[in-house]
Amino acid sequence: MDNPQRLLLIASSLMRRTPAFDRAAALAKAKGMALHIIAFDYLEGLATASLVNDQALAVLREGYVQQHREWLETQALPMRRNGLTVTTEVVWVQRPLDEILIHLREQPFTMLIKAFEHEPWWIRAMFTSLDIQLLRETRIPVHLVHYARHALPRKILAAVDLSQPENQFEGFNDQIISEALKLALQCNAQIELLYAYDAGSMYLDAAGGRPHSYLFDANRAQTLHEAQSEAFQALAERNGIAAEHRHLRLGDPAKVLGLFMEHNDIDVLVMGRYHHHGIGWFIGSTAERVMYRLNSSVLVISPEHSQG
Repeated sequence: MDNPQRLLLIASSLMRRTPAFDRAAALAKAKGMALHIIAFDYLEGLATASLVNDQALAVLREGYVQQHREWLETQALPMRRNGLTVTTEVVWVQRPLDEILIHLREQPFTMLIKAFEHEPWWIRAMFTSLDIQLLRETRIPVHLVHYARHALPRKILAAVDLSQPENQFEGFNDQIISEALKLALQCNAQIELLYAYDAGSMYLDAAGGRPHSYLFDANRAQTLHEAQSEAFQALAERNGIAAEHRHLRLGDPAKVLGLFMEHNDIDVLVMGRYHHHGIGWFIGSTAERVMYRLNSSVLVISPEHSQG
């Protein structure tokens, strides 16, 4: 029976082949799915040119779009020769987010893949990047590829969060592990499980954000570590993660994740968009901070996907 689901690759508007192309093709083959590649064109100068009439402007615009279509078809050709079903599309639109969301509503895509845009901090401070917008607005898994040493992932890391269980989306950690295990099985990859927690911030949360003498209480620190370890081992056990692939670390989660991936040659980090209810946890500071530390790729799962 044919699989109606497809992977969606968002291509660069600059007609540049990024590592996301190779990752998308490798995942499509491993998953036995078709791949749809779409690019969004919009040249401000061409869109607002005042020295040509509307008819000439339309011809120029269509010529540019046609050139991009031909370029995408050139990229798709070797994929098709490798046995993949690949379709391509170019859309002239100023704001691609809305068009992407329309595609996701109308067609059964199972994953969105895109090259990660590593913008400088001062740009991020003024504008919300398309990558962050996609994480906020989409329900399907979003795979952002910065660098792909291996087109088909060989090592996959699932990152979970067990802090504040009373405020978490039920079963979300299990869903993250399930997605990572499924990807590892499809890619014949090794899987690792990591939980990094910041004891200092957990103490402050317990104290209502106020400094407290027990911040430096060794007994309380030990009690906290034992409780976190017990919860982590139980989570790993029920998901069938072998002991040698379980990693519990103390420290800032974003820093710990970045260092672990670098030192262990991780190809894909699988993590949650956010773990906690409430606008204050939207996107999850860890997820957003981690993305700008990575030299590989991240697959971000939303709780809406886990509940859908």
